[in-house]
Amino acid sequence: MDYRPLGRTGVQVSQICLGTMMFGGKTDKPDSIRMIDYSLGEGVNFIDTADVYAGNESERIVGDALASDGKRQNVILATKFNFPQGEDINAKGLSRRHIIEACDASLKRLKTDWIDLYQMHRCNADVPIDESLRALDDLIRAGKVRYIGGSMFSGWKLVESLWVAKELGLNRLVSEQPAYHLLDRTVEREVIPASQSFGLAVIPWGPLCGGLLTGKYNRDQGSKDGRWQGGKDNFNREATERAWDVLDVLRDLAKEKSCSMSQLALAWLCAQPGVTAPIIGPRTYEQVEDNLGCVGVELSQEDFDRIDELVPPRAAVVRYYDEAAAVDFRPNQHRNLI
Repeated sequence: MDYRPLGRTGVQVSQICLGTMMFGGKTDKPDSIRMIDYSLGEGVNFIDTADVYAGNESERIVGDALASDGKRQNVILATKFNFPQGEDINAKGLSRRHIIEACDASLKRLKTDWIDLYQMHRCNADVPIDESLRALDDLIRAGKVRYIGGSMFSGWKLVESLWVAKELGLNRLVSEQPAYHLLDRTVEREVIPASQSFGLAVIPWGPLCGGLLTGKYNRDQGSKDGRWQGGKDNFNREATERAWDVLDVLRDLAKEKSCSMSQLALAWLCAQPGVTAPIIGPRTYEQVEDNLGCVGVELSQEDFDRIDELVPPRAAVVRYYDEAAAVDFRPNQHRNLI
């Protein structure tokens, strides 16, 4: 396991981040804790969760798993906020009110005094970024949060947040968490260059395209309990004919490398310029074993060139990033002022 700087900070994180979206939902608590313990034993020191995962249960499980044997001290713990937390109209979003309340609630569930990386789980056009950054800065000054980041921020939104932080003398974002994988390289257009220019860590989520890059799906059939059915996933994202052609070649390449398709896709992503640590999201113990095995996969320049021919830089054969991004611009909002 290699370790890399978390953006411009002095913190070192493992090249693979353990994502916990499945914990407390499709993965029960005993298996979740077992997977966390295994990952820590394999050198992972970076864990990502969110208050919205499994109705808060993911955070509770992570908190319980790290509460014993001094594990919390050795883990860089990240969580996220934004999505609704109940029926209260104000229990969501990036307002000062919600940020402070969400942080206190996450701290209790995680059984910790501090969150290493607190991330805005999508940007929000309804709230000026200065309000959000001021609240997050207050949390840092209070010792509840160490660093802050974003998720699915466009390139211009990242630059706006950095500019506002500089103008107001606030703590800046240190990371961005975009959707990024071998079948959709959209973030290479602006998000990756912006992150590299301003020293932001890039922590990709969905590195296996919701399971499409695991090799368990074929053009005409796949796992009955998987996300992709009839060529579409549970968010209605579509696998194009070109995508299936790419998967056929990747399957052959994985055989040549004596690794799984998952390991091939993760190894490729780990090696991309600007990437800090892809977030794996295992559902089973076997999946976390397989995913962490990617650190032993070596790719040659010939391998990278071969993949670039299949999916060129900045291209996409599955529209994943665009479909996952929250709507942040409403052209009719101020039409009466034009």
